[in-house]
Amino acid sequence: MARFCPLFSGSSGNCYYIGSAEHGVLIDAGKNAKQITEALQRCKIPIHAIEGIFVTHEHSDHVSGLRVFASRHKIPVYASNGTMAALQDMGILNGKFPANALSLEGMECAGMYIKPFHIPHDCAEGYGYRLMTEDGRGVSIATDLGYMTAEIREAVTGSDLIVLESNHDIGMLRNGPYPYALKQRILSGMGHLSNLSCAEELCRFVRTGTTRFWLAHLSQENNTPELAYQTSLCSLTMAGMKENLDYQLAVAPRSNDAGKVMIF
Repeated sequence: MARFCPLFSGSSGNCYYIGSAEHGVLIDAGKNAKQITEALQRCKIPIHAIEGIFVTHEHSDHVSGLRVFASRHKIPVYASNGTMAALQDMGILNGKFPANALSLEGMECAGMYIKPFHIPHDCAEGYGYRLMTEDGRGVSIATDLGYMTAEIREAVTGSDLIVLESNHDIGMLRNGPYPYALKQRILSGMGHLSNLSCAEELCRFVRTGTTRFWLAHLSQENNTPELAYQTSLCSLTMAGMKENLDYQLAVAPRSNDAGKVMIF
């Protein structure tokens, strides 16, 4: 059976495990190697089960543990050409682990087919990922989105599980302590998806067959798990959809609750 383990999610670090109990991959490695190892242990996932690390983009909250973790365990790393170039410039590609550019055609790894799609974000060349597990389950990771594009919608539609960014409450962001330039970056088409924008997309995805959702990449300063959850719940309820009947909704942990496992 397929396993999804949201090890970490948020502005301080991102890392997800997808696969089975014996074979799988990580999406990003945005915490240090010790933290990732401990989170995997809490999920009862052995290190040797990880057959690849697929990187979304080069920002530190997605790659801060990549060099040490991949080097220590000799795990292959995959990302777009643009991200690979950025990782090279950052000194992360140290020659101690395989590093391979991944085309939009995708590839097989750990018994799954993994197909990337572009994300609009202020990075070199960001990817989201859709994974088809050994038992035919579709899992999509779509975070760090300035806005929802037609390419992303097409790529993730029909997934059994979608991890979708619900980064900030617009009011909290606008009235919060961030400098004006940073607020504008987050709100821009190359920034992050708000709670409201996320909630609107969930209704579309439920109508096209997705039944499981994790809200992800919540801002520590401009959001709360309860606010993100309630925003999506309200939107889905107003659309006539019932939780635990038409869909399941959860919030991915930042760190202190790492260790949750969804088996489906």
